Amino acid sequence: MKKSEVFHAWARILAGRAPSLSIEITKECPLRCPGCYAFDPAHLGGTRQLRQLSDFQGDELVARVLALIDEHKPLHVSLVGGDPLVRYRELELLLPQIENRGVHTQVVTSAFRVIPAAWMNFKKLNVVISVDGLQPEHDARRKPSTYDRILKNIKGTRVTIHCTITSQIAERTGYLDEFLRFWTSQPEVAKVWFSIFTPQRGATDPEILTPAQRASTIAGLGQLRLKYCTLDMPEAVIREMEFPPKSPKECIFSRTTETISADLKRRVTPCQFGGDPDCERCGCIASMGLAAVGHFRVLGPLTAGRIFMASDRLGKAWKGFSRILSRKPGVQVELSPFNILEP
Repeated sequence: MKKSEVFHAWARILAGRAPSLSIEITKECPLRCPGCYAFDPAHLGGTRQLRQLSDFQGDELVARVLALIDEHKPLHVSLVGGDPLVRYRELELLLPQIENRGVHTQVVTSAFRVIPAAWMNFKKLNVVISVDGLQPEHDARRKPSTYDRILKNIKGTRVTIHCTITSQIAERTGYLDEFLRFWTSQPEVAKVWFSIFTPQRGATDPEILTPAQRASTIAGLGQLRLKYCTLDMPEAVIREMEFPPKSPKECIFSRTTETISADLKRRVTPCQFGGDPDCERCGCIASMGLAAVGHFRVLGPLTAGRIFMASDRLGKAWKGFSRILSRKPGVQVELSPFNILEP
């Protein structure tokens, strides 16, 4: 992240805005992956499930997504689902318009459809392909988005491979090394990310790592980052996996990202996982990355995270105060208490 982007993000936090926006642009997905957080019964708080929502298509979807982006004015937007490539026609219309707004975009997909090579012309786009382990396990879990289909559909592109480490992966010695050896040899792969499976509190999913598996996995990642330069996980990020934020209130990612579900109204809280995530067993790469930034010492014992927490409280208080004032006739209030910070 560039210094200018940090400055702009801080300005938005002071204004009471989340600098990141994640939008589930569809409830549809051709896959039925075990352990998928989006289709977990707890994802939307247990009252409804993602597939029960009404979603949108065509020009209406494009217009509504752009309206959300214009309302929230994020620096970064993630387009997820379901699988966003279900709405590939709409993505063709959305991506250039989001780019023209100066917003960084991330599309997270299983690559069950071709990733257009023309997308590589977008300077602010990152395409992330979800891969569940080596080919035998992945193909069983993610059919029809098999290894063969992914390799065919990413030809001529540059993508990020993301793998969520489950107990089944962690129990086999050398698994991650073999995974990296395969994917880092593909010319289309710019970088690889790993997350550790994050369960809901009280869950007993077979994907959940034991404490011993988690410890050995974290130690292994520390070694693998030195062996594979394509593994885009600095030591500080891996170290955060040992002691993740204990609650959403302590998680910078949770507090800086607004997540909206497929009806484009419902907020997913407290973070992208929804429900009641077991934060002390979190392994989300985004959460760990921002936690590492938060522990950066700015001056003596003062960390970037402490500055952020104070700024976040100030920004939200100001946003609430400005809403109250704006209801009074004849009173106009600028959103930011520090307009000079706004880009």
